Amino acid sequence: MTTRGKIVIGALLVALLYFGINKLIGSGMLFKKAATESVLLNSIELPTQTAGTRTNQAVPLAPLPGRTPTEKGAPVTWEVMAWNSQMAGMLANGGPRTTEGSSMAANGLNLQIVRQDDVAKMQADLVKNALDMQQNPETPGLIVSIMGDGLPAFSAVQSQLEKAGTGLQILPYSCGKSFGEDKLMGPKEWLDNPKAALGKTIACYLRDGDQNIALKWCADNGLKVNPDETTYDPEAVNFMAAPDFLDAAEKYITGKPEQRTKVVKGKDTGVKVDVPADAVATWTPGDVNIAKQKGGLVNIVSTKDYSNQMPNIMVTTKLWYDAHPKEVEGIMTALAVAGDQVKSHPEALSRAADISAEVYGDKDKNGGYWLRYYKGVSEADRTGEVVELGGSKAFNFADNLALFGLEEGGTNVYASVYKTFGDVQSKLYPKELPSYVPLDQMLDLTLLKKLQRQYQGKAIAPADKQQFAADDEIRQSVSKRAWNIEFATGKSTFTPAAERDLNQLFDDLVVAGRLKVAVHGHTDNQGDPQKNQQLSEDRALAVQQWLSRKSSSAFPEGRVQIYAHGATEPLASNTTPDGRAKNRRVEIVLGN
Repeated sequence: MTTRGKIVIGALLVALLYFGINKLIGSGMLFKKAATESVLLNSIELPTQTAGTRTNQAVPLAPLPGRTPTEKGAPVTWEVMAWNSQMAGMLANGGPRTTEGSSMAANGLNLQIVRQDDVAKMQADLVKNALDMQQNPETPGLIVSIMGDGLPAFSAVQSQLEKAGTGLQILPYSCGKSFGEDKLMGPKEWLDNPKAALGKTIACYLRDGDQNIALKWCADNGLKVNPDETTYDPEAVNFMAAPDFLDAAEKYITGKPEQRTKVVKGKDTGVKVDVPADAVATWTPGDVNIAKQKGGLVNIVSTKDYSNQMPNIMVTTKLWYDAHPKEVEGIMTALAVAGDQVKSHPEALSRAADISAEVYGDKDKNGGYWLRYYKGVSEADRTGEVVELGGSKAFNFADNLALFGLEEGGTNVYASVYKTFGDVQSKLYPKELPSYVPLDQMLDLTLLKKLQRQYQGKAIAPADKQQFAADDEIRQSVSKRAWNIEFATGKSTFTPAAERDLNQLFDDLVVAGRLKVAVHGHTDNQGDPQKNQQLSEDRALAVQQWLSRKSSSAFPEGRVQIYAHGATEPLASNTTPDGRAKNRRVEIVLGN
């Protein structure tokens, strides 16, 4: 055989061998295929980025909860307002009542979600539940969700609960927060000139979260507030009481005035005036109703600006909480699982919105409605003015660590929120709220710390973090306020008296977590102008450094900017000691 023939035969043999082996393997006779089962991946951890310290994590879509109510689990009732911050809770439960395949069912709960917009009724129901538990310890527990900044006023129920042998207790976990949904809506001119609000009237539900937005905006802009909703002060911002947030919007839409007595500098003039609602503090669908039915108002400030103001806080009684640690931990775990799903997957969020529609029961508002305004939208109102409507966020486990100050370098954000608005409400309404329950009497982070230890060393989906660019100037001012923070004469060191003002400033700025902070330093005209210029810069820098040292998480790099003006922008005459004292100041501007 020739060499060429040998090569041809060899090539044929190789080809036959190759295809034969492939066929044999494919038939399964040589290597049997292993039996396989589909696997649900809980998480896929990706390599840590070299530029950061947090591990990236993909959160796969889990099976959505079923629709059949469960027959098992510890019975609990959860009263909620119609509020989009509860999306994680809706998905966790699977329906108005816990369904098979839901994360609540997986954690041994049988939860009934009930809409309740009346805060006074929530308080009464907690007292009744406590009395029922005294008679029968097997009575199902009751949890209510309220605006976190409204808890100081809500805590007035404590005296009634103490008569029932118990007190208020916070579940150390939040399922979400308002992020634009709750707002102060007013005439457009208030944006550029807050003093235009003097002599005007804001309709709202008093001593709760929406009024708090208006009160903080007034305080941040140095506007006097009239706390008496039965009188009219032309030199202050007035309020009109509404039984709920929807009625507050209706008072503006109908335009029906209230007759009140005019007061000037606290004195009754005897003059009667008709007072309409010029502005409204409300939330969705109140803001949507205003835009669609009348219009004419824009967002002055909202929880998108005061981004830490309004977490959804769940409260119950100590009596039930202490007796059911397993159930409380189960609720927290179920919310953590659902929070990741709602934040990561449109399918999960859409399902949560459908469940919200079932719970809230408004026939004209389907799941698509709640989904739309959960995300937040810009729409033209009846007058053609474009306004932002809605806006909420779901929380996951990492968001809760940030909220309660358990992350590295963190601060208890909710503690600042609670104290800020507790002090404001107590000062304005001493008769209705002479004092409020200290937070540490209601909040125990033991269970949240326990879950944190269980997650130690494991990657978790990161919390939402606001990013600030150091060179990004404030373009739209939300507020401007002078702070008389005392410094040692001719120095940039704080006096002992400055500590109280600094701590109040800290709490105020923590609430407004999404806004940039501009610190403007000013001096009087005594001494050398160049030295005054440097002194004003040093004092502004001292405030910036104090805030960053107190909480690196609340004041990340780029959030606080400093400006030095020396004696160039006096507020008063420098010819008197009182005038010079007013000119030695630090002004804080918040904006975005």
